[in-house]
Amino acid sequence: MDVGTLHHRSVEYFADRINAVTDDQWDRPTPCAAWTVRDLANHVTAENLWAVPLMGGATIEEVGDRFSGDLLGADPIQAALDAARAAVTAVAEGLARGGTVHLSFGETPKEEYAAQLAADHLIHGWDLAAATGQDRRLDPQVVRGIADWFAAREELYRGAGAVTDRRALSGDPQRDLLARFGRDADWGPAHATLIRFNAAFGAADLETALALVTDDIVFEATSPAPDGQRWEGREAVRAAWAEVMGTPGMTFTEEESFVAGDRGVVRWRYAWAGSDPGHVRGTDVLRFRDGLVSEKLSYVKG
Repeated sequence: MDVGTLHHRSVEYFADRINAVTDDQWDRPTPCAAWTVRDLANHVTAENLWAVPLMGGATIEEVGDRFSGDLLGADPIQAALDAARAAVTAVAEGLARGGTVHLSFGETPKEEYAAQLAADHLIHGWDLAAATGQDRRLDPQVVRGIADWFAAREELYRGAGAVTDRRALSGDPQRDLLARFGRDADWGPAHATLIRFNAAFGAADLETALALVTDDIVFEATSPAPDGQRWEGREAVRAAWAEVMGTPGMTFTEEESFVAGDRGVVRWRYAWAGSDPGHVRGTDVLRFRDGLVSEKLSYVKG
């Protein structure tokens, strides 16, 4: 498949997914943990807006900051679709003319730039599908084309921080492509809950954290030794977490997390201020039920 077709079909996949996002889904978390659905859509829209002047010969400096900030406005679907259509036209015309584009890391063949855009649309289209409950199936021909292109670039991308650690490969072309881009092909409600749950703890937002647990939540603290205190039920856990979150200068920082089936693991750092400041590092082992946290067992170093 030529790169122009690869780009066009990847953008179509993304556009179909963005067109199906409902009003109540824009704030949902995505497999890109730092981005909501709207954040992700804004990122891809910015890429598409940039593609038009870059394919036309403009430099980064000439474009400046015109595509910074919120680009979606009051009608995010229309804004994203308009940018996608303009980019498809610009890429097709640019490829026909040949030559290079001016990117931040130097002069780049237009074919390479188009392949980069195609990959981003395909993977982020899948991100949208996973986050909003849409069909996640990717076009096998497009998967093959992106996989062939990415094979020689994966480590370069990872070294530059453009993709996260590779997941385990399975032999399935779609799952393996997602794995190479650091995606968990089974990303689902538990993953979304974990992102929100960790963010709530980081913000000391007790009510949001409690909204993400089952009525019969079980929480085991890191102390006292050897087994830690145990609380059962939302209201009992409320009191325990209120004390944790109310510690002067409390900060909770997620270091790493993952989900496997109905279980999750979080590595974290908990710090406090006051007359005797300090920190501990530990791990939570979580259980999920019906998209909510039903068990949180905490362990600490030392």
